[in-house]
Amino acid sequence: MAKETTGNSKIFEITKIINKKLELNEVLDYVTSAISEEIIQCDAVGIFLPVGDGTFRGSAGKPDYMNGMSIYSLVIDPETDLLAKELIEAKKTIYIEDALHDPRPDPKVCEALRIKSLLALPIIYKEEMLGMVQLFYFNQIQMDESELQSAEAYVNMAAIAIQNAKNLEQKEKVVSEKQLLLDANRELSACSSIKDCLTISFSYVRKIWGSRNAALHIRDGSTSEIAIAKVSENSLWPMEEWTSSMNEKTGQVFRPTLHEVFRNKEMAIIPLDGKRRVLLFPMISRGKVLGVLTVESFFEKTISLNNPDIQLVQSILDATAINFDNLWQMEQLEELVDERTKELANANERVTDVIESITDGFFALNKEWKFIYINKHQPLPKGMEPSDILGQSIWETFPELAETAMFEQFHKAMFDRVPVHFELSSPSGVFWQEMVAYPYDEGICCLSKNITEKKNFEKELKRLANLELIGHMAAGISHEIRNPMTTVRGFLQLLTMEDLGEHKKYFKLMIDELDRANSIITKFLAMGNINKSDLKKSDLNALIYDVAPLLEIDTINQNKLIDIQTSQIPELFLNPDEIKQLLINLCRNGLEAMEAGKTLSISTYMKEDGDVVLEVRDQGTGIEKEILEKLGTPFYTTKDNGTGLGLGVSYGIAARHNAKIEIETSPEGTVFYTLFKPMF
Repeated sequence: MAKETTGNSKIFEITKIINKKLELNEVLDYVTSAISEEIIQCDAVGIFLPVGDGTFRGSAGKPDYMNGMSIYSLVIDPETDLLAKELIEAKKTIYIEDALHDPRPDPKVCEALRIKSLLALPIIYKEEMLGMVQLFYFNQIQMDESELQSAEAYVNMAAIAIQNAKNLEQKEKVVSEKQLLLDANRELSACSSIKDCLTISFSYVRKIWGSRNAALHIRDGSTSEIAIAKVSENSLWPMEEWTSSMNEKTGQVFRPTLHEVFRNKEMAIIPLDGKRRVLLFPMISRGKVLGVLTVESFFEKTISLNNPDIQLVQSILDATAINFDNLWQMEQLEELVDERTKELANANERVTDVIESITDGFFALNKEWKFIYINKHQPLPKGMEPSDILGQSIWETFPELAETAMFEQFHKAMFDRVPVHFELSSPSGVFWQEMVAYPYDEGICCLSKNITEKKNFEKELKRLANLELIGHMAAGISHEIRNPMTTVRGFLQLLTMEDLGEHKKYFKLMIDELDRANSIITKFLAMGNINKSDLKKSDLNALIYDVAPLLEIDTINQNKLIDIQTSQIPELFLNPDEIKQLLINLCRNGLEAMEAGKTLSISTYMKEDGDVVLEVRDQGTGIEKEILEKLGTPFYTTKDNGTGLGLGVSYGIAARHNAKIEIETSPEGTVFYTLFKPMF
């Protein structure tokens, strides 16, 4: 009874020691003392804990030496020690009464320590083998069941102590790892360059493993080639030799493994001689492998991807990847900003060159109506230079302009923020300017163009158009006049054959006057008629560009656009004046069919059959079928103020040039094709 009380007291003391969270060695020493002194009077007891290579090494014992051999020098290898192997597999207490004749204990150890009997107990916590306890007897003994149970109770206390120590060690390691990660993240976040980022990352990897042989490989985004970005300090090989040297050391498997990690985004391990390994960690950010960290380090026989140190290194590398990616993006952005800045500077120079090369005047006004830019072609009063009025108000410098349309139109552009277009003439009407003003953030910019020549040209074209109309009208009227005139003249000639006496001279006078009237009519008709004999070799494209200024005036006045696209075509036999008139008629019809903001297109090209095509395309709403059938009929028009002669004249011009006009129409617009036969 006293012995049982003493045993319970010892267990209670061990429990108190465990709860005090003393060092594991202190607890194990107390357990071995209790087992050897209080429970079973054995000759020696040892507690063996596992080490990384699969063996069990002495960690505590009583006494410290047995027959001259230290308990701490004993190593139990389950590969050769059948007792340890059985204990691990069965996880049950094993008692061997005759150790010298039992094949399970290591005979060398039994002979060296003179062990006669042996008791082996597994240290188990929740089915996990934490170690083993062995009691050694130098004499054979017999052990009853109560003694075994008492020994197992102490071993269970040892299991709790070992597990608590493991938990505490694990907690301390977790805290240490978290602090390491926090420190790494803090330092990485403070990095301002990729070089500093990698230097810090390498330093933390070395803190974990102590390896001085590491390198980071990255892939070139443009060539997809893999190259080294950095090697660790005091690396075995310089950067330029690192990959080839590692490839040779690993038996030529390093390069393909490196490519595999880039491709699969998974870590890889390459075994080397002995216990050294090469580990390849992918550095991933936003699902993309930015690089691969290669580390050569020492490990025990087995290593798993779940190894805490491996996971810690991967966490360091994940933090590095985020900062590396951000810094790389920043460097790329800075390079892009520098590039764009240079491009903008070059573009600004080009724009300035373009503006300066414009032969028309150009100037810009800020919201205070002050000149902030004037090109060299802007007309200024005699003796005045652009530099003289920069920074000056337009209305103060040129007060007379406040009485013109410019004042109203510029204010509309400035305050309504809409573009304006208008024409401005000199007081005498001799000099004309076309003004266009566009609003922008700081004010308005203005383009002024001398259109005096265009105005004169337009005036002349209008006069010619009137002559053509008169000619066509005269043709119809003269036909009706000539018929009765011919009849009258014929009868007058018959009467002169009679004897008229003194009245004969009056008949002759009437005939002469009729002939003179007929001559006048003939000359009048000639004003509106151009014969085929006037055809000559001409460049159709050149004629289009001759008329372009007039067409541009029409489009601007109507707030519409014009696009001219000509291609290389052969010369044709043309009457330039008629072709110009034909083009003007077709273009004006197209412009009248479109709304503001639409585009009229003029183009020339050759068909496969050799015909030369003049194409006029509008963006109107198309022509109705009933109207389309009547197009070209003289005096037929759909316009309120039309004469119905424009298309008829155009068809006539085409006919005199051995050409034909074809029409395609749809709700998206109408196309007039004038097809000319080439010269042979």
